Amino acid sequence: MNYQCIIIDDEQPARELLQLYVEQIPGLDVKGVFDNAFEGFTFLQTNAVNLMFLDIQMPRMSGLELLRSLKHAPKTIITTAFRDYALDAFELDVIDYLLKPISQDRFLKSISKFHSYTDKSFAQPEISAYEQTYIFLKVGKDQIKVYLKDIQYIEGLKDYIKVHTTDKMLVAYDRLGYMEEKLPDMHFLRVHKSFIVALDKINRFNHDSLHIGNREIPLGRVYKQNFLAALK
Repeated sequence: MNYQCIIIDDEQPARELLQLYVEQIPGLDVKGVFDNAFEGFTFLQTNAVNLMFLDIQMPRMSGLELLRSLKHAPKTIITTAFRDYALDAFELDVIDYLLKPISQDRFLKSISKFHSYTDKSFAQPEISAYEQTYIFLKVGKDQIKVYLKDIQYIEGLKDYIKVHTTDKMLVAYDRLGYMEEKLPDMHFLRVHKSFIVALDKINRFNHDSLHIGNREIPLGRVYKQNFLAALK
C-alpha cells in the first residue's frame, strides 16, 4: 500500500531535505510541498493525505494553528527548530516531534512510528509476544526470571540496578546503560540518567517528573523530547 504525504515548511532547505528523505522510502509518496500553512490548509480541503510533515513557526498561520483548524487532520510529524511547543503539539495528537536539523536515522524512526499507527496487523502480534518475554537478572548467586510486562521501573546504582516490579524489588548486578540497550524501546524508556521506566506503568507526568504508583521519578531535561515522543 502506498501512503500519500505533504510537506509544509517555510524554509526551502528544510523542505528539500524532507522531500529527499521521503523519496527514499518505498510506499511513501510526496503529494504536495508548501511554504505556508494557508496553502496546505487549502490543499487538504480537497485531497486525502495519510501523513503531514509540519513546521510550527511560519508567517501568518503557525503549524499548530493549522492543526487546530482541521476537522480531520492527517497523521502529523512536527518538524521544527524549537523545543518549546512539544507539549502543545502532542496534545493535538501528533505522532512525533522532530528537531531541526533532522538526521536521517531520526527521520526513519518517525516513519516507523507512522507505520505502527497504520499497520494494525503488525502491531497486534508484537503486544502478544511482549507479554511472554522475560529476562534473567543476576541477584546474588542466582539468576532470577522476570517478565518484562511486570517491570515498573529500573533505578541505576553505579554497578547495580534496582528493578521494581509489580510485586517485588530486585537488586541485580548490572549497569543501567546495558539494560537500556537490552529492553525494547517501544515499551521502556530512559527518562533520567538514573531511571528507566515502563511506559504503560506511568500514571501521570508534568514538565519535571512522572509518577508510577506512589513513586515520583525525575524527568531529565535531555530525555524530555524522547519521552514526549514515546508517549505518542
